[in-house]
Order: sequence, then structure tokens, then C-alpha cells
Amino acid sequence: MSNQEILKVPIQSNIEAQLLFGNADDFLRIIEDKLSVEVLLKSEGLEIKGRNFDEIHQAGRTFESLLHLIRGGQRLEEDDIRSAIRASRQGLDTDFPKVIGESIPVFSKRGAVRPRTPGQCKYTEAIKNHDLVFGIGPAGTGKTYLAMAMAVSAFKSGEVSRIILTRPAVEAGEKLGFLPGDIADKIDPYLRPIFDALYDMMSNETLDRYVEQNVIEVAPIAFMRGRTLNDSFIVFDEAQNSTIEQMKMFLTRLGLSSKAVVTGDITQTDLPSSRVSGLVDAQNVLKDVEGIEFVYFSKEDVVRHELVQRIIGAYDSHDTTDLHQERIARTRCE
Repeated sequence: MSNQEILKVPIQSNIEAQLLFGNADDFLRIIEDKLSVEVLLKSEGLEIKGRNFDEIHQAGRTFESLLHLIRGGQRLEEDDIRSAIRASRQGLDTDFPKVIGESIPVFSKRGAVRPRTPGQCKYTEAIKNHDLVFGIGPAGTGKTYLAMAMAVSAFKSGEVSRIILTRPAVEAGEKLGFLPGDIADKIDPYLRPIFDALYDMMSNETLDRYVEQNVIEVAPIAFMRGRTLNDSFIVFDEAQNSTIEQMKMFLTRLGLSSKAVVTGDITQTDLPSSRVSGLVDAQNVLKDVEGIEFVYFSKEDVVRHELVQRIIGAYDSHDTTDLHQERIARTRCE
């Protein structure tokens, strides 16, 4: 390579290098590919080469963040590598070791569950410290998954005696009747994503037993009416599809020694245009109520496929452009 920059990152041993590079150098290849650099292992440490100064230093900061985790006893996963790269690109790498190092005592099939962005860290801290938290933001930011992990953790530690997971079935009045089976079969498509996440955190046999014993309950929001939910951790998912009445009904179910997390994306409401989302309304009504915390996620908190971040950004940009053009057209008419 000609006209290349070189940066050196010290490491303490070949074992550190093996943990850093991953099995068959899989982690190393991700970093080299995403940041357009070449990394060599020398006796004095890592030597990072490339033509772009910013990318070389992003790679250096990525390695330093990952080394911090390794030296703290953390076992790296592919998601950690991608999160470290993203943090270095966004200038968040100074917070990265703190954020990603605080795992939730719940294990999924992919390993330890933990926040992977500053937004996710703020969210989990809010859940620890408040009895009612709203997590609002785009798809893929971990709103529901982290809330459910916190619920499982609270249950396993004895903080609550049951978990209740609910979401609206927005088409219940129109299409459920055409689906085959009894009411359980009809509502299953709406609740299946919640079950899928739970199956990722515990064995099928354990989850089925808890559901049978009513220790874990998964039900549509309509089933919450008239109940008082004591000693429970309740997650209200897809709350943007609730009506104002449903939201108020849910929030007033909260009983003694209980926590509730409400999640949703106010940009993806499936309600008829004539109905106001209960989640949108709750933002305005409850914003100054003591003891309630609102946490807002952005596209930077997306931890799904990296394309999801770009898709959200494109839609945000498109919506902003359309709104600007609409305002210009309105001004001309006036």
C-alpha cells in the first residue's frame, strides 16, 4: 500500500490477540472490512494500516474498546464487534466499555444479554430506578427485548412473582373472526413475537411450565381490564397501537410492588387515522409526572442488521423533505 497511515495499538499477550481476533480471525475480518484497514500482529502489538486517517483511528479506538472488555473478563461476541465499530464512528467509544460491560443477569442463546448502545444503557438504568418507564423509538433498538430481559431478571431474583406481557390486537374487531380456531388461536399471531423472545431467554420446557402455572402471562391488552396487577413486572409492547382509553386503562392497573415498561414506535401506528394513539397522548399527559421516565431511542441505537439504520435514516430524511415541500406549497397558496 502506498501513501498509507500506520497506527500501533499495544496488547499484553498472544492470548489477548486470539480473543480479540475471534475464532478463525472472524472478528478481525469484520473490522478490516468495515473500516477498510489492514491489521498485522507484531511483537509489540497491533499495527493498523490504511489510506484513510479517520478510519485507521476508528479501528484503533475499536480495538481499545474491545481490549477493555477482554481485560474485564468479558467474552466477545460478533454483536460486540459491530457495536464497537459503530461507537467509534459516532464518537461514542469513550462510553462504550461502560455501556457494553453492564450485562443483565439473563442469558440468551447468543450469550449474555446486555445494552449495546448509550441509549440502551440509559433505558436499562431507567427500568432499574423507576416503576414506570416508556421506551419510544424505531424498530430494532431493543426496546422490547431488553424490557423482557429485565423482567426475566427481576423474576429470577425474586423482585416480582410473575411476568405479564401484553400488546394490542389492533385488528381484533375486523379480521380475527375470520381466522380459524378458538380465541387463543386467533390472538396467537399478535403475541407470537413476544413468545419468540422469551424462548430465546429460557428453555421451551421452562417457559411452557411457567405459562401453564400462570407465572408468565402473555395476553392482548383487552384482557387487562378490571384487574389490579400486584407484585408483577408488566411489559406493554407495541403501545403505539393502543387507544387513549386502552392506555389509561393499562396504566391504572399497576399495583403494589410492580414495575411496568411501555414500548412503542410512534412513527408506525396502525390505528385508523381518526384515532389518536394512546402512546402519543401519554407523552403529553404524563411528561411532568414524578416517578415516570421517558427514554427515546434513535437510529444510532439500532442493533439489528446495519441496513436497518440506513433505512430509518432514509425514511426520516424523506419525511422531513416532504414536510418542507408541503410547507412551501402552503405558503405559496396563502
